[in-house]
Amino acid sequence: MDGMIRDPPHRQEQNKADYAHDAIHQVQDNSVLTRIPGPEIDNAQNVNSRKGAGHEHIQRTEYDVGGELELACGPLLNYKGMTGGQSRAKIWHGSVLIVTKPGQKQPELTLECLRPGGPETHTSGELDGEQKYTVHGLKLYAETDRVFWRFALELPVQGFEARWTYSLSGVHFLPGASTPTSSARTFVVPSVSQSMRIMFHSCNGFSVGTDEDAWSGPALWNDVLRAHDLKPFHVMIGGGDQIYNDGVRVGGPLRRWTDITNPHKRREYAFGETLRAECDKYYFDNYVRWFSMSPFAIANGQIPQVNIWDDHDIIDGFGSYTDHFMKCEVFRGIGRISFKYYCLFQHHIPPPTSPYTTATRQIVGTQKTVNAGADSCQSDESFILQEKQEDPSWIMGARPGPYVHERSRSLYMRMGAHIGFLGVDARTERTRHQVNYEDTYDIIFSRVRSEISSSPEIKHLIVLLGVPIAYPRLAWLETIFTSPIIGPIRFLSRRFGVAGGLFNRFDGQVDLLDDLDDHYTARQHKHERKVLMLRLQSLAEEHNVRITILGGDVHLAAVGRFYSKPKLNIPAEHDHRYMANIISSAITNKPPPKAIANLLSRRNKIHHLDHHTHETLMNLFEKDPGGSQKTGNYNKCTMPSRNYAIITEAPWGETTNGDANGHVSDTGNPSASTVAAGNSRKNDGHSPLHIGEEGAGTKHIAASGLDGGAMPGALDVAIRVEINQHDPEGKTEGYGFSIPLLTACGKP
Repeated sequence: MDGMIRDPPHRQEQNKADYAHDAIHQVQDNSVLTRIPGPEIDNAQNVNSRKGAGHEHIQRTEYDVGGELELACGPLLNYKGMTGGQSRAKIWHGSVLIVTKPGQKQPELTLECLRPGGPETHTSGELDGEQKYTVHGLKLYAETDRVFWRFALELPVQGFEARWTYSLSGVHFLPGASTPTSSARTFVVPSVSQSMRIMFHSCNGFSVGTDEDAWSGPALWNDVLRAHDLKPFHVMIGGGDQIYNDGVRVGGPLRRWTDITNPHKRREYAFGETLRAECDKYYFDNYVRWFSMSPFAIANGQIPQVNIWDDHDIIDGFGSYTDHFMKCEVFRGIGRISFKYYCLFQHHIPPPTSPYTTATRQIVGTQKTVNAGADSCQSDESFILQEKQEDPSWIMGARPGPYVHERSRSLYMRMGAHIGFLGVDARTERTRHQVNYEDTYDIIFSRVRSEISSSPEIKHLIVLLGVPIAYPRLAWLETIFTSPIIGPIRFLSRRFGVAGGLFNRFDGQVDLLDDLDDHYTARQHKHERKVLMLRLQSLAEEHNVRITILGGDVHLAAVGRFYSKPKLNIPAEHDHRYMANIISSAITNKPPPKAIANLLSRRNKIHHLDHHTHETLMNLFEKDPGGSQKTGNYNKCTMPSRNYAIITEAPWGETTNGDANGHVSDTGNPSASTVAAGNSRKNDGHSPLHIGEEGAGTKHIAASGLDGGAMPGALDVAIRVEINQHDPEGKTEGYGFSIPLLTACGKP
């Protein structure tokens, strides 16, 4: 090996034009230039905002050469997507990110394929392509005290589940950085015939004021790593709030602003360069601290991540306060800073070229500055990589959001053989009265239809919305919080401190109101929610693909589902309206009180999306985990305990037909039809709708997250629930059920 990646044999057989197209779209890194045939592609450009120039100066930059690499954070492993298939070899795309001190050598990563990947790995067949590589890091972003490096990974998908190991040479971990258990880290890539084994989590942090020691810190990540050791995860999906940045307003630089009691003065508060720099340092330091904390940090380097942000990645309630308050200088400023570090730490892409301050009022998207003066937010020493185009997994909104002033970035990617994944960015465009623009939904559905049409082998589409969409209604609580009776209480709170904890310090509204306004079931989002669900139903029916929705945010576990009303007598495996909403939250933050979970259970009625569609939560929790008493005896549908979810495609058996997009013969699984057409169609909305929901809970075959397969080709789901918050090992008990393939039979 000469230290650079060469074309593997299977790539040399591809059409060079197709290969160059893939390389431009999928690699976009100087770290793999020698794999791209034809003219050299130069993406490394330095963007320096020179003081007094009024424009951006772009120049070529050479890499620094130094001694031992001083690592402040990382390595962080991301999954970027999968290309190829049918007549072309499949390629797995990912990246590794590290943060170092400046003025050091260009880092190198050594990558090698080992096998087997897990206990069920098929080891027959030859290795496909060259299996040991050296990847040179590409500088994404740099300031005077930090440098972000990305290593682009392109791996041939094998005929077996492959275990890959990577290591960084000459690395010194700085105090506070991830503590290395060894110099090498390992991850697993599924075989060409496998769908990915998925771990889903949300709310990975603590709210301000929480006693973290009383909750044993991020203990459930120990359980995640135990499950990963037994049967490796191929990807972990972060459903929002991967980090909590709320402390910026309590012990951070926004404390002075938060303490201002006059709402007008708070809205008019300037976000100057000094405050911007202080906030920037807070967000960077908080990311380095949290993403370097074990055991979360260990998972970061072994399980490829796919993330979508939510409010706590910015600040609590961002987007759901009143419009005039959200447009204040401070919110716009921290929106831009949080987006910067969201891009870097969670997606391994360079941030926007200019942050927002009161002086510059940068309008992102046009790349034009309202003020003609210099942008003092970037020093002469700063560096921002200018990439030729956006990551191909992005689905970009048509126009910037109202408060972050960035276009929304949703995601679409393949997760193995039969699963497609759509992650909807439900925060960038959010206001109190909308979640996403109508034209953004048009762009998203156009992209997904195109992807599924070109990949008829996709049988499941997993949709991440962040916030649950099948959830009990709390409109009565919204009515109380916005009613005139709150006015006198608010006055007493301001003047005398009465009920001070009831109101937030931002806009003076009831503190829970921003959380209620976030919900798709909130009255102001009711129409948008209905339109979204009907479009998903049409997509499922049109392409005969089963849609499953992921949601977090609410700090408890539950499973909601939409389904055709019983009078239509449509078995679930033929019902394009049947969509489970897996609600898994929080993996780290504390759950709500037992009384709240019980109240939600009492409010779990049958709701009607439209004339044909019912919705409700299913009974999943037949007992509390480990014999604990976390809920009332009557509550079988909400679980106030920390948790995460495991999603795995059940093995395909001879009982299935194998047609495109989940066609299953009527004789292939007769028991499912029997259940769906029989006792499961009770009107209480809580009884099983198909065989995969029969016996749901701790005794279901899918509950362990390791076993499954009762319904070939189905999604086996396990929600792993914490037993004891004081146990630093984070031991859990599993609750399982299965989601069948879809064989749509048309609308009634």
